[in-house]
Amino acid sequence: MQANVPQKHPLPSYLDPNDLGPWGDFLQQVDRVTPYLGKLGRWVETLKRPKRTLIVDVPIMMDDGRIAHFEGYRVQHNTSRGPGKGGVRFHQDVTLSEVMALSAWMSVKNAAVNVPYGGAKGGIRVNPQLLTDAELERVTRRYTSEIGLIIGPTKDIPAPDVNTNERVMAWMMDTYSMNVGETATGVVTGKPIDLGGSLGRREATGRGVFIVGCEASQRIGMPIQGARIAIQGFGNVGGVTGKLFAEAGALVVAVQDHSGTVYHPGGLDVTTLLAHVAAHGGVNGCPGTESLPSDQFWDIECEIMVPAALERQITEANAGRIRAKMVIEGANGPTTPMADDILTDRGVLVIPDVIANAGGVTVSYFEWVQDFSSFFWSEDEINERLGKIMRGAFGAIWQVASDHRVSLRTATFIIACQRILHARDLRGLYP
Repeated sequence: MQANVPQKHPLPSYLDPNDLGPWGDFLQQVDRVTPYLGKLGRWVETLKRPKRTLIVDVPIMMDDGRIAHFEGYRVQHNTSRGPGKGGVRFHQDVTLSEVMALSAWMSVKNAAVNVPYGGAKGGIRVNPQLLTDAELERVTRRYTSEIGLIIGPTKDIPAPDVNTNERVMAWMMDTYSMNVGETATGVVTGKPIDLGGSLGRREATGRGVFIVGCEASQRIGMPIQGARIAIQGFGNVGGVTGKLFAEAGALVVAVQDHSGTVYHPGGLDVTTLLAHVAAHGGVNGCPGTESLPSDQFWDIECEIMVPAALERQITEANAGRIRAKMVIEGANGPTTPMADDILTDRGVLVIPDVIANAGGVTVSYFEWVQDFSSFFWSEDEINERLGKIMRGAFGAIWQVASDHRVSLRTATFIIACQRILHARDLRGLYP
């Protein structure tokens, strides 16, 4: 009898084979790293198949008495190295392909910085701007109840992501705790400090972007002092990144968000811009700035570009226009594989998301550890530990990239996938 030969990309039946979306980008990244896996390559199909995919209906009563239904997801990509870990996003364009890819990138990210987690991700297809606070709470609590059978402090630990925050995490933690009959602070991270959250968690992702940016700049001989920075997305990640670069003497010359693009060749006042965003919900109209058409953002001359918004922002259509020396991916999956090749061919150094924005999950790990021990660290201790882990991980990735003459993304995947598949190999298959 002839053995079944696996497809190049074995696809779950619920995905459109003609439009894989972000999941297709991840599969291409796995294919690129496979030749470097050696004997562990026999397990590579593990990376192409999420361990568990949950699609849930999230019905709630709206304030006017109507019953509305929203679709929610929680995907656990891999748990060979520990419980699933990854954020929950509320966005009207959330898709299963997107959540699958994000969960897979979390597997790689967690392994790259060597924290004992697997990868997971969640989302609800909803525009939270159209909900009242009461409706948002009901959506959060119902979603938490629906995915409650697969999450838990030692099973899968959600965290904030796009359009979710400390308050949403508090609702999730409370809902889970009520359902299991005990306070379980470790079920989520990114919580308010008074509910077991960690100092430094809110700024951790942006701080990690800044740390690896400085490390890479030092290695290529590019000073941060006076470097021009262009940032797409000015929320928690982009805002903190911009603030830290400005404090280090860089010039944040352009910022783009959902409201528009603002520019100043001599450097924007980041403090004023952050205050404007807090007051008005976006960067557009900030005093002392010039507004640009959004598409011109990709043409801005700068040393460092930080895409910190959503995935698939840098594509083959605009990668050739980017005039930066370095791209630091603050967002998850902002660069398509084809655009990645274009940037590399043009000599643009790309620091991939799976290391660049790993500061958030690293401090989430610190929060989880503190919750288990009920002993909390100072912010200085948090930042010191974060810096040590990020610099060590980036140094190892840089060395692998140099040894194999591959991109930093492929080098990160080499390290991370070897760790994931080695754990899979050691554990074996049951039964």
